[in-house]
Amino acid sequence: MRVLLASPRGFCAGVDRAIEIVEQALARYGPPVYVRHEIVHNRHVVETLRGKGAIFVDEPEQVPPGSLLVFSAHGVSPAVRDAAAKQGLRSIDATCPLVTKVHKEAQRFAKEPREIVLVGHAGHVEVEGTLGQAPDQMHLVETVNDVEKLEVRDPMRLAVLTQTTLSVDDTRDVLEALRRRFPEIVLPKRDDICYATQNRQNAVRELTREVDLVLVVGAPSSSNSNRLAELASKSGLPSHLVEDADDIDPAWLEGVRSVGVTAGASAPEVLVEQVLERLRALCPDGFEIDSLPHVDEGVVFPLPAELRQAP
Repeated sequence: MRVLLASPRGFCAGVDRAIEIVEQALARYGPPVYVRHEIVHNRHVVETLRGKGAIFVDEPEQVPPGSLLVFSAHGVSPAVRDAAAKQGLRSIDATCPLVTKVHKEAQRFAKEPREIVLVGHAGHVEVEGTLGQAPDQMHLVETVNDVEKLEVRDPMRLAVLTQTTLSVDDTRDVLEALRRRFPEIVLPKRDDICYATQNRQNAVRELTREVDLVLVVGAPSSSNSNRLAELASKSGLPSHLVEDADDIDPAWLEGVRSVGVTAGASAPEVLVEQVLERLRALCPDGFEIDSLPHVDEGVVFPLPAELRQAP
């Protein structure tokens, strides 16, 4: 069997930064360090940090006054920041800078003032944080059908933003529907879908031209991982999202000569390595690993100022 690895895959700069923030906070201030929600959507990452002294909570009210609280990479609403301040908490912001960019755009549009259409998935942590930037002026849509049912106060005063981890293709369809229905709508200068999401989707498109099956390493709660699996399926190939190597069903490999493997932006490379070992064990008659040409994304986000300063 031939296994073809995607490039790029796995951790993006925002995830790298968020995990390092928690690790640096633990090293500098000592445990416990509280984190609102999962720092990134991956059970293995969360369990590793929990073992080092991180405590994950849903709301600031669950954190003892005076403690340190880290906001996850997905971002939070101003209401959450206010709740943390009222609780007397110290806070460090691990929000991905690309999500922060969307938050700032939401605040700018709200001041103009405009109603804002957010393209995203209801209930996703990132979406909740973005909606909270201007809750009285935001409308959430997920599909083209949602656009057709959308009611706004003034069609001449609209702007649109997108969740960063959506499918590029699906977002394009929804944006086009918004343009058709509201010709005066203000679109972002460029899509708010992040570079890492786009690059990983492009790599999956390349994989599907050369393999019989695609495996995406990522958590079920990871939006970008789910989009990668969906993209492969839309190409007509069987595709499976696996949280780790134990999720691989040997029946998937029957009659398969080549497997493409990629990983969502919150999946550590060690999980990919374990998937490769599992595939090797399931294919004793022959196994080779190739990779798409290496892609250096060249993106690094700095740590917050309080962690860059000398202790």
